[in-house]
Amino acid sequence: MNRYAKPISEFSRLEKCFSAHSTPFKLSAQLPLFEARNEENYCTVVLQSGSLSIYRQPDDLLFEIVAAPYIFGINAGMMGCSTEYQLVTQSPCSGFYLPAASARNLIQQAGLWADAFCWLSWHHRVMEIRDKQLVGNNSYSQIRATLLNMAQWDETLRMRIGVMSYIQRRTRISRSVVAEVLAALRQGKYITMERGKLVSVNRLPAEY
Repeated sequence: MNRYAKPISEFSRLEKCFSAHSTPFKLSAQLPLFEARNEENYCTVVLQSGSLSIYRQPDDLLFEIVAAPYIFGINAGMMGCSTEYQLVTQSPCSGFYLPAASARNLIQQAGLWADAFCWLSWHHRVMEIRDKQLVGNNSYSQIRATLLNMAQWDETLRMRIGVMSYIQRRTRISRSVVAEVLAALRQGKYITMERGKLVSVNRLPAEY
């Protein structure tokens, strides 16, 4: 069993549990999921197709780009004052949403707490990996980890995302440092880029 694999069976049961009580959405790329500010912080969102950018508010840090199937916000609003996020479509997306409190009531009624806990545990593991890549590491290590993360995306997503912009918004490393490192990696043929997009990662040195 791949401990990093997304728990698809659990997702499917939760999706089925929520769907009849939800509001569907279908959006083009680069649009906020909710027009009303902070609404995502009280909703559970089920992404069935496409990819979303998750921005932390109010500093607008790009927290992560996630791809379907994905559930965001099962625990939204439980702790009262919590971190706020904004969800923006990165590609054409479809799915549905419902109030997080309603989602938890449905989980209770259907006896799906084990599935919800499994999903949240997987999400926590993803955040642990992100922290390990970025927190307390030097600039090159953060850039390297981000490039390796991007290399795992499918080609369609990689061709939508500018490498420099993504690294900057995810790490807050200065543009000049990111540009210098990317130029050196391209010159050494460690990465291949085309029109600012990542084509491939061949091999990345452990140190810069």
